[in-house]
Amino acid sequence: MSVELHLPDLPEVPISLGAAAQPPLDTPPASRMPWSLRLREALSAYLPLLLMALLALATWWLVKNTPSAPRTPDQAVVRQDPDYTMTGFAVERFEATGRLKVRIEGEQMRHYPATDQIEIDRVHIRAIAPDGRVTLADARRALANGDASEIQLLGAAHVTTTDERGQKVQMAGEFLHAFLVTERVRSHLPVRVTSADGSVFEATGLEYDHGLRKLELRGPMRGTFAPRSSK
Repeated sequence: MSVELHLPDLPEVPISLGAAAQPPLDTPPASRMPWSLRLREALSAYLPLLLMALLALATWWLVKNTPSAPRTPDQAVVRQDPDYTMTGFAVERFEATGRLKVRIEGEQMRHYPATDQIEIDRVHIRAIAPDGRVTLADARRALANGDASEIQLLGAAHVTTTDERGQKVQMAGEFLHAFLVTERVRSHLPVRVTSADGSVFEATGLEYDHGLRKLELRGPMRGTFAPRSSK
């Protein structure tokens, strides 16, 4: 036995394969957002900039407060005041053979490490050449280098040299620059020279070289010659 059912025709409904349309969200405007949300959005926008500023500040603080490396000997500050003094002293220097080269005496000596210079008050110097010739010098004050081979005589300065025959040449002035090793004396200030025969010369400067037996007087000069002896 068979039963047949007859259904009425249904209207066709179109089917779309795309995504279903979503109803629009009701987003409140920024002016209506709670202050907590607005603060969160501002922090999220400016947080990288704030982090970079904090990092730069921390780096500057570390550099400023990090202790510097200790000074090496080459970086040590050289003292400008004397590092030692001597009073009522006498200093002697000898050659390797034991021969006395120079003897320096004075009331007080001060050594300056910045220039390796020696300052001497009321100085008296006795220098002996290899052949035994003696050079004497004295002044109110003197400036010498470390090995005393170069001495500047200041104030009432006198230098007396003696040649092989025992004849003396005396130089006097307010400034005399003596080079004891090369046996030279120079000055740019007025000087007075007395030769072995008693002649006296005055000039505004001099250059004396004992090894060359040469005396050069500079500037205006005045001289008094001693009379020659009958011999």
